[in-house]
Amino acid sequence: MTAVPALPRLAVTPGEPAGVGPELVARLAATPIAADLVVIADPDLMARAARAAGVALRIEPYDPERRVALRAPGTLRVLATPLRAPEQPGKPDPRNAFYVLNTLARAADGCLAGEFDALVTGPVQKSSIADTGEPFSGHTEFFAERAGADVVMMLASDTLRVALATTHLPLAEVPAAITRERIERTLRIVARELTAKFGIARPRIAVLGLNPHAGEGGHLGREEIDTIVPAMDTLRAEGLDLLGPLPADTAFVPAMRARYDAVLAMYHDQALPVLKSEAFDRTVNLTLGLPFVRTSVDHGTALELAGTGRADPASLVAAAGMALDLAGRKAGRGTRDE
Repeated sequence: MTAVPALPRLAVTPGEPAGVGPELVARLAATPIAADLVVIADPDLMARAARAAGVALRIEPYDPERRVALRAPGTLRVLATPLRAPEQPGKPDPRNAFYVLNTLARAADGCLAGEFDALVTGPVQKSSIADTGEPFSGHTEFFAERAGADVVMMLASDTLRVALATTHLPLAEVPAAITRERIERTLRIVARELTAKFGIARPRIAVLGLNPHAGEGGHLGREEIDTIVPAMDTLRAEGLDLLGPLPADTAFVPAMRARYDAVLAMYHDQALPVLKSEAFDRTVNLTLGLPFVRTSVDHGTALELAGTGRADPASLVAAAGMALDLAGRKAGRGTRDE
């Protein structure tokens, strides 16, 4: 009799315990997703979240030695990590900031050791962590430091992938941050990861200009001429397939989108409104450049919905689905032309 192969093991961190993350994880567990879901959390927190979400959840202790070949919907394995203080829905407690950081550290270390096949993260409350004095600017930077990796933030739906040259910077600081070195580094990572994680043999990447009309030949800014184009020329000589620099106001029309596999935007709000306006509930945040697969919801802690059972799990379900797909490619499904 042929043995049933073990399911891919997904580590899941619910994020802020006073937010919607734990409820979303409970609702993810209620789906028939073909994964061994291991949530790194306080078991009692997950039980309370399941009740708030109206989910009949069977919580099992996590044993890393036991591989799971089948998982019934409503079953969730929990790697127990105790809260520092009882959660109050909608009211983050800085005492639990260290609990959140502990869950992230355990998840990252497990991925680096090969214990987990991929990591899916729920939303954290950065202000609560900052209140403790701990340096924390976000998941992306935390995992990059933990893994010693150079990373790029990408947001993706089933129809569009957008990488960012700069992330959470004030707009006034963006032009100085757009350097040839940054553009070249970012595009190399994006190209490499589109092949490694998405299986695209020769990725085509559209690069947006920084200024309106991509600088209008220098009349609306010289960043394109002095920085972006020279960086692109260097990378084209290395064999990268690059389009642009394109004006952001026309880069997303259907005729242009058929010509590329991903977009590199110069700053956060240059391209993300397009992505979120068409696929808010299907958009996934992923970190390129890590030695493991990490995906995340593309929304915040939604404190006003915590404890109500009304939070929509669609983004977490999409993040888990993408994590499974990317982990499968990493396991050796090969590459394809797109």
